[in-house]
Amino acid sequence: MTALNPTPYTNLTPDRVLDAIEDLGLVPDGRLLALNSYENRVYRIGLEDGSPVVAKFYRPGRWSDEQIEEEHGFTAELVEREIPTIPPLVIGGRTLHHFEGFRFTLTPMRGGRTPELEDTQVLEWLGRSIGRIHAVGARVPYRHRPTLDIATFGEAPRTLLFAEGWIPADLDTVFRSVLDQALDGVRTRFGLAGEIRTLRLHGDCHLGNLLWNQDGPLFVDLDDTRMGPAIQDLWMLLSGDRFTMSGQLAHVLAGYEAFHPFDYRELHLIEALRTLRLIHHCAWLARRWEDPAFPIAFPWFNTQHYWQDLILQLREQIAAMEEGPLWPN
Repeated sequence: MTALNPTPYTNLTPDRVLDAIEDLGLVPDGRLLALNSYENRVYRIGLEDGSPVVAKFYRPGRWSDEQIEEEHGFTAELVEREIPTIPPLVIGGRTLHHFEGFRFTLTPMRGGRTPELEDTQVLEWLGRSIGRIHAVGARVPYRHRPTLDIATFGEAPRTLLFAEGWIPADLDTVFRSVLDQALDGVRTRFGLAGEIRTLRLHGDCHLGNLLWNQDGPLFVDLDDTRMGPAIQDLWMLLSGDRFTMSGQLAHVLAGYEAFHPFDYRELHLIEALRTLRLIHHCAWLARRWEDPAFPIAFPWFNTQHYWQDLILQLREQIAAMEEGPLWPN
């Protein structure tokens, strides 16, 4: 299925997690709670002296040390400019730690609720915050982190799905045709957008990675940070029909442009990026299917209904791309 170990967390027992914390000179109080995460393993750890911390154990083989350190460096830049993110703790002069074959980081425990995207003031506030993030992200490029593009989010997933025989035989022909048509639509949208400037992004700016508290938004989990077009961090704030999304987009951009210029050619990419995310997510599940956590968390994957529904979603995306770019109103 994959060249990487499909079950890399077999030896990450609760005792080993606590031993890793103790190896840093900290004293856990024995309280350990697994938090919602599939790609990595994340735990809330109670400490004898001090507030609880969050320990994230990176999936072995996914990122290099240099790539993880770039994530931490970007977060530090944002925190330095008082942009609401959660920085990794510096312990022993480092933010990335190694223990018995695992790499991990610790961050402070922070709380919040899901932002109310129906509130136009919330949308503008999020837009302002992302504009500030992008103003920092545009200063220098990543050297080691990848770029969000058609090759990595569309063509490579397509190759994996067919090469490894994931598609049911009775749906293979129609799925292949619809997927190829969708990718052609993505290429057309990118062509219409022209040469787009890429910058350092949050990369996965969906509601699950946004918290809201009395101070406003808090952006968490930059694990998927990469180079890409600015609109990637904005389009996931939009939902509903085109009219509704156009209104939401207007409020988001009103906040965003107060801190960073926006290239309106990128509006051609909204539905193309949504399509790439759909394809990439499917292949991500396929790559991780031998990890025991995935069949439990995603029992509907690789069923006949799943593939039929994905064909329908791709057809809807083809129609959305053909309808043209979404404009703010």
